[in-house]
Amino acid sequence: MTIDPSTHRAETSNVPTWCPGCGNFALWSALNHVLAVTNIAPHQAAVVFDIGCSGNGANWVKAYCFHGLHGRAVPLATGIALANHRLKTIVISGDGAAYGEGLGHFLHAIRSNPDLTYIVENNQLYALTKGQASPTSAEGFKTVSTPTGVTDEPLNPIALAISADCSYVARGFAGDLPHLEGLIQGALAHRGFAFIDVFQPCVTFNRLNTFAWFYERIRKLDELGHDPSDRPSAWQRAVSANDDLPIGLFYRAERPTLQDRLPVLRPGPLVDQPLTVDLSRLYEGLS
Repeated sequence: MTIDPSTHRAETSNVPTWCPGCGNFALWSALNHVLAVTNIAPHQAAVVFDIGCSGNGANWVKAYCFHGLHGRAVPLATGIALANHRLKTIVISGDGAAYGEGLGHFLHAIRSNPDLTYIVENNQLYALTKGQASPTSAEGFKTVSTPTGVTDEPLNPIALAISADCSYVARGFAGDLPHLEGLIQGALAHRGFAFIDVFQPCVTFNRLNTFAWFYERIRKLDELGHDPSDRPSAWQRAVSANDDLPIGLFYRAERPTLQDRLPVLRPGPLVDQPLTVDLSRLYEGLS
């Protein structure tokens, strides 16, 4: 097996086992291409995958790749980013893990603002476990776990992130690869917690939110004259009640990162610092 340096992909006859037409292929291609064109070498990136269909990508990116527990990928990635903040640390998750089991981690990561990129593949259901409703499923949407329709309103992750003052908030679409790549490049260049929600249709279990459905509703924020430094405007775009679905960079702000606020990291990454603490006293009297 060899690695194509232009894409970071393995040149092999083996391919991911996502369903044909799955939006995961688009994000996989976008991430690999961005790592290549931005000259981020494989040893300079760490990618943490959550559990779910997105986790299959861990075998197909040439970088340090890890699997987290369901909904717990963000704290794992934060630990990696603190141990070696020279790495570009990226988290790939699904909407179920990110906005269900991992919602608390999401909000607290926004608070502490670690320098990492969080990409959420939002297909509006739990796909790997055969199509149950997720926190972003539309009200009334029928799934195997909600045969009479979802009774709750869907979570709005973009509005939630903006309200919590996330320092980079964007939304992409798996059906527009160049646009998605631009958002990922911007997130990797941003210092702080960069969040991208990606509309990523599930072609097997979600027959409502299809590629065609999104193409009819997608509107690009830059074409609408949106200013990403205007937080009130970003909020209004996020909660708009019309049928349009804006994609692009909603909000960006500069503020100190978690790494900036930790004195222990000022001399450099922890992995480069000598271990000078005498731990022998911890074992006194334990013979």
